[in-house]
Amino acid sequence: MKKLLIIAALSLGLAACGARVNLKPKEGNALPVKPETAVAVPTPAQLMEPTTQARPKRSDEQLKRSEERREDKFDLPPA
Repeated sequence: MKKLLIIAALSLGLAACGARVNLKPKEGNALPVKPETAVAVPTPAQLMEPTTQARPKRSDEQLKRSEERREDKFDLPPA
């Protein structure tokens, strides 16, 4: 059982370590066309960067001061 677990872990580790090379389109294919508003055709590295909309920044700002809540006219007791 232990031997099988060790072999599985080693094969998983070996499969996970691949060569890192620059991205290129497959033979016969080209990079996507230049967007209308872009100055130049984006490189594969630029195409792989997620946009701000895809990965928004976190807001870690904590509450600096306590404030009283405003009156909420829709905060009604249960009927």
